[in-house]
Amino acid sequence: MNSVDYDLIICGGGPVGQSLAGLLARRGRAAARIALIDMKTPEQAAQDPRTIALSYGSRQILDELGAWDAVGKNATAIEQIHVSRRGHFGRTLLDREDYALPALGYVARYGEVNLALAKATADLGLTFLRPAEVAALAEEEDHVAVSLQDGRVLRATLAIQAEGGVFGEQRQRNRQRDYRQLALIAHVHADQAIPHRAFERFTDEGPLALLPQDDGYALVWCVRPATGERLLALEDGAFLAALNQAFGQRLGRFTRISPRHSYALGLNAGPGQTRRVAAIGNAAQTLHPVAGQGLNLGLRDARVLADVLARELSPATLQAFERRRGGDRSLTIGLTDLMARAFAGTPQGSLLQAALGLSLGLIDALPAARDLLAEQMMFGRR
Repeated sequence: MNSVDYDLIICGGGPVGQSLAGLLARRGRAAARIALIDMKTPEQAAQDPRTIALSYGSRQILDELGAWDAVGKNATAIEQIHVSRRGHFGRTLLDREDYALPALGYVARYGEVNLALAKATADLGLTFLRPAEVAALAEEEDHVAVSLQDGRVLRATLAIQAEGGVFGEQRQRNRQRDYRQLALIAHVHADQAIPHRAFERFTDEGPLALLPQDDGYALVWCVRPATGERLLALEDGAFLAALNQAFGQRLGRFTRISPRHSYALGLNAGPGQTRRVAAIGNAAQTLHPVAGQGLNLGLRDARVLADVLARELSPATLQAFERRRGGDRSLTIGLTDLMARAFAGTPQGSLLQAALGLSLGLIDALPAARDLLAEQMMFGRR
């Protein structure tokens, strides 16, 4: 193995890939033997304006990496989560006081998380190759060869696909689903805002999430494509009126909105793990945004993979990682997929939609069920 350039190559330098590299270095792995490849520089990645929801468990991971203070100073705490079904009785309210925590989660900007992790890992001695683009990945008997677009070929004992990554034919074997939905995203203001309370409102066409951020809310409104195109074409006032109609009066009246954007929604889940290659984060699963679990699931991947690779770098450790992550991944993917399909794939007012609305009231009435939901959202299946 003297010819191997690195112990580990991580393809993808977003929050998940950087977290894995940083956790391994902090657990004693030789940092210089860990290579992290990404197409963007830290400065470029810091410009990403997307809003993300971080669970309390993700805060703990960022805190271990020394990145939380930088993220937390601009993040908005979520102290309550109100889950309801439009036009149906029943709702569930999760409150951080019930769990003796400072928050259930936080709303942050993706670029700020990226930059905080870049600064936290800069002095660990890791090998950074950025900007650099992976062209191909080939697995040999005793190593993995990673070819870059500039002609360089790197070799390592193991390789990890993290967000960016190389998928090849493995993606064709993944579990895929087109939800035939658009997510409309924007920042909105309401005249009766409730500080630190997030809302997940299930409508006839999909979930409508409002996440407290700064002095307003980050909006993620999932609708069928025809509805989305119609809403995007509206003037701001008409759009806000439609939003009021869909959400209700819990926050009074929506008064202002930023420029709106949209993206198509789907499921792509299936790690495609081989003997010397594993996938984490979006390389393993791209989820519907309902419940905001995508990045949090990826950070849990990084933490568990760091735990097993800190002990041993071998194909056997990748198998152990897959076994340990199977339960949490399956449960999270299954729940988000079920909730998305209940609205995207069934007629309006269907029995499946009605059953989901009824279940919200039952969960709120049963403390044990409410606690299980909160545990899954904050920490995943453990």
